[in-house]
Amino acid sequence: MDRETLSGKVQTVRGLIVPDALGPTLMHEHLLCDVTQPGLAAADGEEVEITLENVWEINYTWGTHHLGNSRILNRDVAVREMRRLRDDGGRSVVELTNHGLRRDALGLREIAELADVVVMGCGRYIDAFLSPEVREQGVDEIARDIVGDILEGVRDSDVRAGIIGEIGCSWPWTEAERRSMRGAVIAQQETGGAITVHPGRHVESLFEVVRFVDQAGGDVSRTIIGHVDRTITDIEDLIRLADTGCVIEYDLFGIEGTLYPFSELLLPNDGARLRAIRVLVDRGHLDRIVISQDICTRTRQTEFGGHGYGHIYRNVVPFMSRVGFDEDEIDTILVGNPARLLAFQ
Repeated sequence: MDRETLSGKVQTVRGLIVPDALGPTLMHEHLLCDVTQPGLAAADGEEVEITLENVWEINYTWGTHHLGNSRILNRDVAVREMRRLRDDGGRSVVELTNHGLRRDALGLREIAELADVVVMGCGRYIDAFLSPEVREQGVDEIARDIVGDILEGVRDSDVRAGIIGEIGCSWPWTEAERRSMRGAVIAQQETGGAITVHPGRHVESLFEVVRFVDQAGGDVSRTIIGHVDRTITDIEDLIRLADTGCVIEYDLFGIEGTLYPFSELLLPNDGARLRAIRVLVDRGHLDRIVISQDICTRTRQTEFGGHGYGHIYRNVVPFMSRVGFDEDEIDTILVGNPARLLAFQ
């Protein structure tokens, strides 16, 4: 594979497609991953069984003390969840599991063959989740790894990535994370792919990432800043971020509780997310908005009592129509923007 072949195409785990074939697309999800907090497994022992009696509590506390909830590794469950997504009106999913989160490229291909369209991510998650050998990689090695995942395939497979990320950042950044982002920018320059970012849990992290990408020669307009809904509370900060030209991603749809155990921020619910997005649209930023749910725990999957991957299509889209979003705006957010961003340049 070379850049010329990629240009204008979307790369799924099953091969290249034209952007129009994506349809409604969730830009930040996980189908197979392990986001268990470092140290939790050793401290807590056996996995906690998910039951009707504890599923609400696990979701409310983000499963911080429930070992096993953050491991979604069953391919059969993922296939069933993806089929439910299709029934709810969705089609394509960007799966952002990468180094540090137990990526399963062949598993994603199997799911896509049985269920739907999957675009796979690459690169490195936050420092705390990386193995020592990955953490010590230099910028050039990181860039080669990402470019190789896109042009050749992941490790010994021919399953190729279609987006760079989610590139993990903490607050404050670690040196390893800065090298990771620099490698991602080099890979973007070499492949024409988009970058999607897991920023640190502080509003200044978002702006620091954008400045870093810009100063390193990356394409800010093809840099997606994720988790905005757990990082920005002030609407003026949100507008200021959008004015940089980056892509704003609200990707925690379906999480309705306000308490966030990883910082002092109070989370918005889906209605508040839509109000913020409406402000962005009214300020002229429609072409820089994508949405998703970032499902990475069992209790958010339908099979374990959660809202599932189809929540946005089943519940949020009808509500968008009721609160003033027209069909063209909804189509741009769910179809047009993802198709443009996922097409290699």
